[in-house]
Amino acid sequence: MSLVPTTGELGPVVVIGAGLIGASIGMALTAAGERVHLVDASNVHAVVASGLGAGLIDFPQTETIRLVVVATPPSAVVQEVLEALELSPQAVVTDVSSVKGRVLDKLRATGADISRYVGSHPMAGSQFAGPLTASGELFVDRTWVVCPRLDNAPEHVERVRQLARTCGARLVEMEAADHDEAVARVSHVPQLMSSLTAGNLRDVPDRHLQLAGQGVRDVTRIAASDPVLWRQIIQANSSAIRLELEGIRRDLDELFVVLDDPTGLEGFMARGREGARTLPGKHGSIPVEWEAVVIEIPDTPGALAHLFADIGSEGVNVEDLSIEHGSTREVGYLSVQVSPSQAKHLREVMVEKGWRLRVV
Repeated sequence: MSLVPTTGELGPVVVIGAGLIGASIGMALTAAGERVHLVDASNVHAVVASGLGAGLIDFPQTETIRLVVVATPPSAVVQEVLEALELSPQAVVTDVSSVKGRVLDKLRATGADISRYVGSHPMAGSQFAGPLTASGELFVDRTWVVCPRLDNAPEHVERVRQLARTCGARLVEMEAADHDEAVARVSHVPQLMSSLTAGNLRDVPDRHLQLAGQGVRDVTRIAASDPVLWRQIIQANSSAIRLELEGIRRDLDELFVVLDDPTGLEGFMARGREGARTLPGKHGSIPVEWEAVVIEIPDTPGALAHLFADIGSEGVNVEDLSIEHGSTREVGYLSVQVSPSQAKHLREVMVEKGWRLRVV
């Protein structure tokens, strides 16, 4: 899937919040031919995002606005949605916050007419923040959840669907409560587990940290995310997260019991492997077992391109890949996941072409 060109039927669009997500939406819509206007509490963010092609920093006549996208921190979403509904009487208003139920409850509690509000959530982002990290390709082939309600007009829901499609995303529709339960499991609790693991590294001696490999880096990567933003997200979805944490606490209690029990411990680890296999595989297909071929590459310009050219010349399809940087030498280790039937051939060819392999 790629960005979907439009004829301007979404716009004018106002994006409130020009950080990573808001600026990326602006860039995607602008590239697709939509007229986008940016608003941010920080004029610097808006100017930077505009300079990157995310939209204009002037404001259109309110009665002409057809879509408002609220991409602010969670604590500001409700107020921004209410103001957008009031100031732009023809506009459909959506937000992209990662918790939908709490926002909806607070909006309903005001007694305002929120029939033009359709919540949504693009499942994309990174541990980085700000417009300088934005990309118009951020949402391509990513899931974008839309949460329609019975009081939404079909054409209003369709406008938010079109927003997601224009950004190249894959549409999923869920009720707000179901969405919040899902993201607690697959996003919010994993974030907490990453932060918990990384936090325990603070007092680890340097000589122990020298032993750290790619595994701990993978587990702790998202712990580098903005703690202020994540505090707001976690608190907004605390009920669903608490239920998940209670289950994890029971699992930890079980782990203490089976630590010295070979059979019990192996069963515990096997459950984790089984759970990992439930995640959708390539292109959403059933996960397949690939085989890793790990190749050493020098940290020099063009080395990676040269390696990929050598792999491609053999007609080997790379299913997945990751890279680990050497801790003492200026080299990297590219782990390419390939079909088991091609792994032996690829290893032999790489050695013939002068590449060094790492035994895994």
